[in-house]
Amino acid sequence: MDRQGTQGEGARGQGTAAYATFGLAPATRAGGVLPDGAYQAHREYLDFTVDGAPLLPRLDGVDAVSPLAADMGPSIFTAHVRRLLLEAEAPLADGRYVLYGCPECEGLDCGAVTAVIEREGGPDGADDGAIVWRDFAWQTELTADLGRDGYPGVGPYRFRAAEYRAVLERLLAEGGERPAPRRVLLVGARAAVLNRLANALRQTGIGTEIAHDPANTDAAELRTYGAVAFGRGIGDEQRQAARAAFEAAGSDAAFVDGLAPAIPVLVAQIEQALDRGPHGQRQLAGLEAADGTVTVHVGLPCRVRLTAYRLDRLFRTHTRELLDETLEPGSHRFTLDAKTARGETYVVARAPGGVLVAPAARARAGAA
Repeated sequence: MDRQGTQGEGARGQGTAAYATFGLAPATRAGGVLPDGAYQAHREYLDFTVDGAPLLPRLDGVDAVSPLAADMGPSIFTAHVRRLLLEAEAPLADGRYVLYGCPECEGLDCGAVTAVIEREGGPDGADDGAIVWRDFAWQTELTADLGRDGYPGVGPYRFRAAEYRAVLERLLAEGGERPAPRRVLLVGARAAVLNRLANALRQTGIGTEIAHDPANTDAAELRTYGAVAFGRGIGDEQRQAARAAFEAAGSDAAFVDGLAPAIPVLVAQIEQALDRGPHGQRQLAGLEAADGTVTVHVGLPCRVRLTAYRLDRLFRTHTRELLDETLEPGSHRFTLDAKTARGETYVVARAPGGVLVAPAARARAGAA
């Protein structure tokens, strides 16, 4: 896991003696099948918020997740919460705690965002003091080098102890705010294609089931799915019946139609459907591909990977990497070469926190 970007717009923050508000918000690290065939893990976790805004985007757009992840075992999840509550010893030297770590493993060798967490004022455990997060750093060894790897524009943050503890203690209570892993239901008639897609999704960490007709499935089961993907062989009547069943069950699942005939693109389409983050806080705000031009709209500074997948007349997939660099907020345009834009082509934009897919539409003959 590499630290990407530069200090500045991606490392916004302010040191102040005033209190900041502390909170948690659901977040996703998008998984997928990468151009080299490797699988990238899908992770759902709780991000920390400071004054109502997620903290992670302020840290150079690093690809990392908090230790409050949905797929952590109950005892491990609880241990992380206890540490943040300062009820357990700091795992690193100088009172440093891991706030974000590698999405693929928990090794410090991959790098982690750490900070000193300490009490300020009042006796231990008292609610009339403050909890301070300070000296943020990117750490790959047992000790942090603030001069080389610090985030000088981030923190320190002072949280009211009572409010801070209340947010974290809710996670330890039965029925707390811990995120539930999202599952995907694949509805289709071509078992071979669905099995390949289901296997790819499971490899990324997304629970997946296959059904031909979900209309008679138990309502409680339907509510566990975050997305429903329809294969090309499913007719309108069957799609409508399935949608009606999910609506009657009170499900908020997203529906994916028009699946692309390439596994990496299929996985990306489903990742896009699973993204429920607020639009104003997404790294990728939009993607268009038409007439040989790709336009990606960036909402927050982040590392962006653009990949084109082209299907030839024999339905073989040809992959071309177009871009892999950190982009600032705004609209960025890139040109597709004539060969890549020929035939049935899809463009996938990947950032640590999201994925977008767009078919590369071509101008009709005679059109301007």
